[in-house]
Amino acid sequence: MKKIEAIIRPEKLDIVKKALADEGFLGLTVVEVKGRGIQGGIVERYRGREYIVDLLQKVKIEMVVKDEDVDKVIDIICENARTGNYGDGKIFVLPVERAVRVRTKEEGDSIL
Repeated sequence: MKKIEAIIRPEKLDIVKKALADEGFLGLTVVEVKGRGIQGGIVERYRGREYIVDLLQKVKIEMVVKDEDVDKVIDIICENARTGNYGDGKIFVLPVERAVRVRTKEEGDSIL
């Protein structure tokens, strides 16, 4: 099993969620986060003054999937979260040693 953490633009969340659900990937956790990447933030103007916003609003999607589904999930997220501009996000894939369903204590791929 692998844990996928995808950091994307908030306005792309509903599109990505629907695309994942359409392919049978229903289980996910979403967290509102702030961050910055290569772009280092943006310059905003308010009442004639400039100021730098260096931590931008993002959402982080966390999912645990079977090893064989990782590439498919990455493709779905990339296709539906991409705008082609800086700040589209990143995807990280981490190993999952063990997964346990709290209700039944069932373990392994079957809980996904």
